[in-house]
Amino acid sequence: MKKTAAWIMTMVMAVGLFTACAPKTEAPSGSTETGSTETGSTEEGAGEYAWPVKTIELIVPASAGGDTDFNARTMAKYFEELTGVTVVVTNMTGGGGTIASSHVKESDPDGSVMFFGHTGQLIVNEVAGLADYGVEDFEIAAIPGIDKSTVFVVSASSGITNVAELAEASKEKPIIYGSELGGYTHLQGLIFGELTGTNLNTVDVGAAAEKITNLLGGRIDLMSIAYGAVQDYITTGEMVVIGQVSAERNPLLGDIPTIKEQGFDFAMDKPYIAAYPKGTDAELIANVSAAMEEVGKNPAYAKELEEGYKQPVSFLNSADATALLLELREDYMQYADKLK
Repeated sequence: MKKTAAWIMTMVMAVGLFTACAPKTEAPSGSTETGSTETGSTEEGAGEYAWPVKTIELIVPASAGGDTDFNARTMAKYFEELTGVTVVVTNMTGGGGTIASSHVKESDPDGSVMFFGHTGQLIVNEVAGLADYGVEDFEIAAIPGIDKSTVFVVSASSGITNVAELAEASKEKPIIYGSELGGYTHLQGLIFGELTGTNLNTVDVGAAAEKITNLLGGRIDLMSIAYGAVQDYITTGEMVVIGQVSAERNPLLGDIPTIKEQGFDFAMDKPYIAAYPKGTDAELIANVSAAMEEVGKNPAYAKELEEGYKQPVSFLNSADATALLLELREDYMQYADKLK
């Protein structure tokens, strides 16, 4: 994990710039369909990209309102403004993300359908045996963002304030860790427990809202969650953050140390993934990658990420994103038996 974390930091800081000069393809402006983002007029510069389709359906394997949906819709809004291409966001839940990913995988590779999820759906599902396919069965357009706001949280009533205290407490009694069995946070808990020496009893409680309810109700002791989802409970003193999971401290979260800073070799950033069906035209993928990179330079986009999820802008182009995801897949495969 140490090697992979360093790789992520290096590549985010050394992103290459794609350039693509091609005839402009006009696309409709104004409001999109129900469930899509809404934009105003097309910004200058859309003519730098060639688009064989006028509408992209962005398939999100998560319900509206969470961090994946937020990242997808925020990117879609500014992508539309830059390119003039209408982006319709469709939330397709179920099967731990396999319904959405299989839908995109089986779609025509004409550029009209794109997947926007994270490593949980395109790597962990394969590792856990929930899917018989993975990142190699898609064309990776980019990593348009990386979640750097995830934290491990306990109830204030536990009296625990850091990872060392958590590990020590687990010697007397296993820590009940709320997760989604077979999913990303399940894997995260396995790796966290192994590298910190914490004895965890992992239970299936559901997604973020269910985790919060169970922690407040005393039915679980620990959860991994986006800071933005629990910041009100942290402010009121009901919950305590014991560490950031990122390799380096996210200053947007304030004075919260990383788990690595506390002396444990654990870091697990979660990249978001933009992917197309296998066989999609390489030029289109390069143009999508270039457009998403350009979106990342927009101060308004950066502000929305910060205000929404305390998330700094991150980006990896197609080649770098693919290389990172394959490395993460290799790292995670060692936990396959424990996830099944």
